[in-house]
Amino acid sequence: MSVREDPQAQPVRPTAEDSVAAVGSELIGGPTGRRALLGMSWWTPVRIIAIVAIGMFALGMVQKLPCYDGAWFSGATAQYTHACYSDIPHLYNGRGFAIDLVPYFDRIPDSVSGGMDYLEYPVLTGLFMEVASWMTPHGGSIQDREQTYWMVNAGMLMACTAVIAVCVARTHRRRPWDALLVALAPAFALTATINWDLLAVALTAAAMLTWSRSRPLAAGVLLGLATAAKLYPVLLLGPLLVLCLRAGRMRAFWTAIGGAVAAWLVVNVPVMLTGQGGGLHIREGWKTFYTFSQERPVDFGSLWLIISQRTGNPMEDVNTYATLLMALACAGVAALALCAPRRPRLSQLAFLIIAAFVLTNKVYSPQYVLWLIPLAALARPRWRDFLVWQACEVMYFVGIWMYLAYTGSGEQHRGLPPEGYQLAIALHLLGTLYLCALVVRDVLMPERDPVRRDGSDDPSGGVLDQAPDAFVLGEARRAARYEGAAPVGWGAGRE
Repeated sequence: MSVREDPQAQPVRPTAEDSVAAVGSELIGGPTGRRALLGMSWWTPVRIIAIVAIGMFALGMVQKLPCYDGAWFSGATAQYTHACYSDIPHLYNGRGFAIDLVPYFDRIPDSVSGGMDYLEYPVLTGLFMEVASWMTPHGGSIQDREQTYWMVNAGMLMACTAVIAVCVARTHRRRPWDALLVALAPAFALTATINWDLLAVALTAAAMLTWSRSRPLAAGVLLGLATAAKLYPVLLLGPLLVLCLRAGRMRAFWTAIGGAVAAWLVVNVPVMLTGQGGGLHIREGWKTFYTFSQERPVDFGSLWLIISQRTGNPMEDVNTYATLLMALACAGVAALALCAPRRPRLSQLAFLIIAAFVLTNKVYSPQYVLWLIPLAALARPRWRDFLVWQACEVMYFVGIWMYLAYTGSGEQHRGLPPEGYQLAIALHLLGTLYLCALVVRDVLMPERDPVRRDGSDDPSGGVLDQAPDAFVLGEARRAARYEGAAPVGWGAGRE
């Protein structure tokens, strides 16, 4: 009987296979003993992880306290020097929520818009913002209302955090403790309330969970909703395509993509179309997100900003360069999926494709790390590597605010100069590339994959798990002659 089929299989103990986890566990009494009764009380791994995630989220809110107490409202530089900036309070008034404008339908007055005629977020995120504004009382000063709006949003985003923690903990049935990587990620706590990205991250995590339970329609619907909240989740359809092609499970893929398209249309069509002149037209407010993304110049955190600042070239053709580089990355991931000696796990390719988007994009806002954290925990559940990457992201988090403090302090130049900020960007890029390299190595050398060491195949793969290959290329033709997908008997060990 395989590990996947054994309902009595005990959860994998990270302290038994990860030396960093074992050392860290000394803070709470040391590694779990082999006679420990796991899951025999109310304190199950999933509940513990959810509580830890909420606790870390709360610590992230505390980190924003200097801004909540006044730095958001006392000029530009204080919120940067305290590293506690958030878009949420500023956009309450800046996008018309304070005066009850309806996103995508009502034009934002020039007096508050900051140059935007309509809300520049996808529809489901706009709805999230609007619901939070309904729960924000109108009494008091605009500062009081912005503070309340941030608190309301923080409560809603905390719920998203709990969903993410639970979904990641349950995606790999025997490895719930891997979700502690998400719950304890410092970059997660620091960036969770900068913007509204956690809504899309929660929907994506739920899509990964439902796919792992062999429910492609539900996974597709959730992925479509996630794409209606943020654009990046649509990229996960690429890994699903090549993996289903290799496994001969195209029916599941088409079911998922049908659900995704239907869900996206249900959310977007009522806002997208408007009747004018006797016909249907695309609403200007709905298009704003897409036109803004297309026309946005080289911006913070990107490889292109380093090139632009170092060369003095404004990089007007950055869309072409970024698209070409992303297309090459997608081709590389597809080749890896079809040529690897063993079919990669879904979470491995999902991490690689989103990481490629992050690395090639013309902007990297600090909260974009939230897109990668759950996928990284599923793709490469090793504390050492995860913490190296997180250290790079925390340094970038500090770097961008210190750079903005430098640019906003006039001739005083208090903060991080451009050369220092470029170094912070480089650290972020190198940290992400480091984790990508390890995931690629695990794909090419499956015996190094922490998830597969106990004989598992693809715990997040759903219909792909244990499926024999139907279509392979190159070296995989010679390597994939075994029956089924998962050779059993690789002993677990520390790395």
